[in-house]
Amino acid sequence: MALGAGGGASLLFGGGRAIADGPEFSSPLLFHSPRLEPFVDELPILPRIDSATVSIDATTTSHSFHRDLAPGPALAYGDRSYLGPVVVARRGRETTIEYRNRITTHPFAADFDTSLHGLGEHDRTAVPTSMHLHGGVTPPEFDGHPKQISRPGQGYTYRFPNQQEATTMWYHDHAMAVTRLNVYAGLAGLYLLRDEYDTGEPGNPLGLPTGAHELDLVLQEKIVNSDGTQSIRSTPVVPQGRWEGGAVGDVGVVNGKIWPEARVDRGLYRMRLLNAASFSVWDLHFSDDMQFWVIGMEGGLMDAPVRTGRVRLSPGERVDILVDFGSLEPDSMVELRNTEPAAPQRADRRGPDAGVHALPRRDRTRFHRRVPDTLRGAPGQPPLLGPIPAPQVFRNVSLSQPSEVRLPPSIMSLNNLTFDSDDIEMPRQGTTEQWNIVNATPDPHPIHLHLVTFRVLGRQAIDTLAMCARQPQGPLGIKWTPDPDPFVVEPLRGPEPWETGFKDTVICDPNSVTRIVVRFPTATSSASTPTRPSLQRCTRSTTTRM
Repeated sequence: MALGAGGGASLLFGGGRAIADGPEFSSPLLFHSPRLEPFVDELPILPRIDSATVSIDATTTSHSFHRDLAPGPALAYGDRSYLGPVVVARRGRETTIEYRNRITTHPFAADFDTSLHGLGEHDRTAVPTSMHLHGGVTPPEFDGHPKQISRPGQGYTYRFPNQQEATTMWYHDHAMAVTRLNVYAGLAGLYLLRDEYDTGEPGNPLGLPTGAHELDLVLQEKIVNSDGTQSIRSTPVVPQGRWEGGAVGDVGVVNGKIWPEARVDRGLYRMRLLNAASFSVWDLHFSDDMQFWVIGMEGGLMDAPVRTGRVRLSPGERVDILVDFGSLEPDSMVELRNTEPAAPQRADRRGPDAGVHALPRRDRTRFHRRVPDTLRGAPGQPPLLGPIPAPQVFRNVSLSQPSEVRLPPSIMSLNNLTFDSDDIEMPRQGTTEQWNIVNATPDPHPIHLHLVTFRVLGRQAIDTLAMCARQPQGPLGIKWTPDPDPFVVEPLRGPEPWETGFKDTVICDPNSVTRIVVRFPTATSSASTPTRPSLQRCTRSTTTRM
């Protein structure tokens, strides 16, 4: 993706030259996008809707992802050709979303795997959908449960109380067994919550950029065909119509365009980034080591801006940053690159890069806006986050790929259980718990908790083989929650600098334990009453193979 402007210095969000110039080696076991020239499309600016009542339909559309590609079938929310509008909500003002499913045909109807839990042949045409507000503290009946579906011609009224602090959330489809297909096709959008401190207006108490200097960026990965159609498949090894775990794209898409260019003024910008990819983790940094400031993550603002040279995002994570383009000289160029190592599935190609090409305008004078010293604790600011509370309960939960399941397709499980198992975690309201999330797989996985936020304690690598030998995993359906402590091979590594605030999604590195602390609210301390909080993987799912 590229943020750029005519006639000045340029900033690139991860370039994608592997596809522009051609891969060094092309494996017959991988599908590839055609060669595409980067930075020839303008970055789409996502429209914002600031209203207490919003009507959003899921529709079948046609969309072009690049100047040199014809429009191809897609899905969208609202009247757009791809993705959805940015919904702006206000703390204390309920947002009502009148949702309707008006999908006529699905771009990936042939890719539906009808062997998955709850999916049948009729779903290819009567497409199930369910809207979920990712990060929302909502009453359970409005959480967008995978089985709370609306078929074409049906709908649902969602009521979001918006009692949280200002933050960046996103809404996306969450229907059973087709989440990955619906989101990849275009059913995703940002949801910005404002409050009395982060008002989004000029002169806001925090002194944050507003208006044209606040950019919303939805990052995705994709494989496109030369006729403009999208491909959800990355390898012919997995037959069409079978679920493919870890389908990896080879081009970066930002706001619906492949490596677009945006025009920026010479000054301080606020940029909200959402990783809405289906698989890839993005480790983002600027090519000239330009520093920027993280001011918030999924759960809201940090205590103070964190100066850093990189930020790592897994699918479902969001980051709120300040970037000063005023330091760029005319005709210079800087690129925001993705340096996350390539997954084994795409070992013959570099991508998807998440690049932004930004060119400060020559016809605009440099403007000055100071980065705030603090975001919490001072007059006119929300209270400090405070220390991480001491847990009262400790739980081990596991991520694994059951050994008796043959590939393809692969399967992911939480606690070695299926989606409809009754043997689930049942935290008590009002308690603070430490969850040790044991990732016994060779891939990083994003974990998202519905209806609550948490704090990250840190991570430790584990000897997975020794752990599994001492605490063997049984057949799928038998709960497996191994104790990782006897098998850790390093001291606890604390959270990354940008992870010190409240979060709802966390990266669980391979062969490691990720430790988080979460307080489960009571009915009187929260807008919702989450009696059965759910732990789910983002975008992709657990044993339901969404």
